[in-house]
Amino acid sequence: MKNIVIFGAPGSGKGTQSDKMIEKYGLGHISTGDVLRKEIKDNTPLGKTAKEFIDKGQLIPDELMVNILAGVYDSFGPDHEGIIFDGFPRTIPQAEALKAMLAERGHQIAAMIELDVPEDELMTRLIKRGQESGRSDDNAETIKKRLDVYHNQTAPLIDWYKGEGIHYHINGLGELDRIFADICEVVDKL
Repeated sequence: MKNIVIFGAPGSGKGTQSDKMIEKYGLGHISTGDVLRKEIKDNTPLGKTAKEFIDKGQLIPDELMVNILAGVYDSFGPDHEGIIFDGFPRTIPQAEALKAMLAERGHQIAAMIELDVPEDELMTRLIKRGQESGRSDDNAETIKKRLDVYHNQTAPLIDWYKGEGIHYHINGLGELDRIFADICEVVDKL
């Protein structure tokens, strides 16, 4: 079982590379944003609670987020090939909670794959994505705030996963196929 955390700043290519891994390896995919939107849309008890926090402009508590993700994780069944966690964890307490949730099932994270892209390239990619997709959060001011949050709150996970011995650094700049080949080199060894 190859449970993988795909990691990187906004615009680093996590979604694109996740799609390629799903296709090649048959992995499941849990995108935190997609999961939350579905729970809220389906009006589940957890979704209702999450919506209360979101409506107040508050972050969803780690425990609630892990409970939601545990339900989605379990929906893949006990014998899945592995899951790509995309957008979670974002903090060290979340990483610890994810590790504990998986351990309760006799599972673990096999690799944290970090897609490293220079900030000027991230800005270019995200502004272009905003122009092409019409995503309102892909504008220079909002992108800068999202990158600041990433550097201040999320990037410390790199050292945490290094401490776990499962961090893999991938140069996320360049040709998509070369980046994917570098990722496959990691996944094939798991």
